Amino acid sequence: MTFRLRETLHVAAADVPTYPVYERALATARRSRRRTVLATVVVAVLVALTGAVLPLARTPVLDPASGADAALPDRIGLPPVGTLHATDRPRLGPASVLFSGQAARLQGGDEDGVVGVVGADSDRYRVFSVGYEAPVGEQVVLSPDGRFVARPAGTTEAPRVDLVDLVAGRTRQVASTVAGSVGTIPLAWSPDGRRLVVDDTVPTNPERSDYRRVLSVVTLDGERRTHLAESAQQPIFGGSVAFAPGGDRVAYQIGRAVTVADSDGRTLSSFELPAESWLAGKGAWTRDGALTLASRTVGSTEWRLRRVDPATGADSTPLPLPGVTGVTAIRLFGWGPDGSAMVVAYRPEPLSPDRFDQPLEMDQRTAYPNVRGVRVLALTPGAGAPRTLLTAPEQVLAVDIADNVITSGRTREASPPGGVGGRFWYWTVLIGLLVAGVATYRGRDRIGRWLHDRRVRRGW
Repeated sequence: MTFRLRETLHVAAADVPTYPVYERALATARRSRRRTVLATVVVAVLVALTGAVLPLARTPVLDPASGADAALPDRIGLPPVGTLHATDRPRLGPASVLFSGQAARLQGGDEDGVVGVVGADSDRYRVFSVGYEAPVGEQVVLSPDGRFVARPAGTTEAPRVDLVDLVAGRTRQVASTVAGSVGTIPLAWSPDGRRLVVDDTVPTNPERSDYRRVLSVVTLDGERRTHLAESAQQPIFGGSVAFAPGGDRVAYQIGRAVTVADSDGRTLSSFELPAESWLAGKGAWTRDGALTLASRTVGSTEWRLRRVDPATGADSTPLPLPGVTGVTAIRLFGWGPDGSAMVVAYRPEPLSPDRFDQPLEMDQRTAYPNVRGVRVLALTPGAGAPRTLLTAPEQVLAVDIADNVITSGRTREASPPGGVGGRFWYWTVLIGLLVAGVATYRGRDRIGRWLHDRRVRRGW
């Protein structure tokens, strides 16, 4: 190589920009680490978000549509903090029991009117909120097979009934078609689970100071509505509604009268109730076609069930069932395979100003402020005393039971869940991951330098 060529190459090389190998390599490594950290955080957040659909919970994976082994638990507890919602995954499947009341975990905050749901064959709990205090069995009702829950919903301008599907995790809406209705409440299911009796409230003047009530039977698709009755507002209008086992007749109470209608809404009979007697509840029809009344012994708190002729209201064959004492009221769920009557008994609130051995309307007897707790009892023919089937914590003030659980007669030893529920863990994990992700991102330079220094020390 000549001197001139060498000088020319040196000059050309001096004009070529230098490449900072070390600095560029370090920057590339840091960038790769940041991308790895961000990718890890994103994946972790996505995994946590999947918990919204498949939350952490100590519940077994079961066929949600089964319900074949549905049984009544011998006790229920309060839903744990962070209990999964009724439509969360894993799906609950059919339910055996609904419960509501004024216990700490059933009201308060933005969850007023919380309803607890117990699985058909195990102690899996779910919850949902109505938005206000709505006693189950009266305003929130469980379908005969335990799959659906009917609850009031909507607004005064567009009232409706929501049907919560516990198997599919979806909610179907049945809008009210009663002109001027400002609220619609589900009262009872037909035995086949295809129809509902609903109670609509309609104002009779622009000031809405007076109302009338409209009782109807609607199909679940909302396409057919059968008018049953209409009346001025009364405290116990439609408070007790009962379908006959075949679903071809329905009995309902308005004031002090019981009316029996056919599936087309035609009145078949009507009779006045004796003093201190009420249509017994959703299980008021017996298997042989008689009606059952819940009656209080005058001057005491003892309650008994009586059979009457649905055509005349006259007393029929006496029921050899034990009485229930020391309660505000009883309500009949239905009949077990051994002929036992399954009832819920309302224990009185000691601080209530009302006296329950005196005349009092049924809606007052079961009102939350007048009740301390409830028990489910079996009144067995020939027995000397009721048998307790289900107990509940104090301030659980109303329960409803699926018909298939009642008619099967099956019971099981329960172990209500404790600790915290799946939603608590979901939010805890998610917030923890988000905090860790933010802290990692903000400290990415320090972490990068620390990792680099560690590698350098290891190379020495």
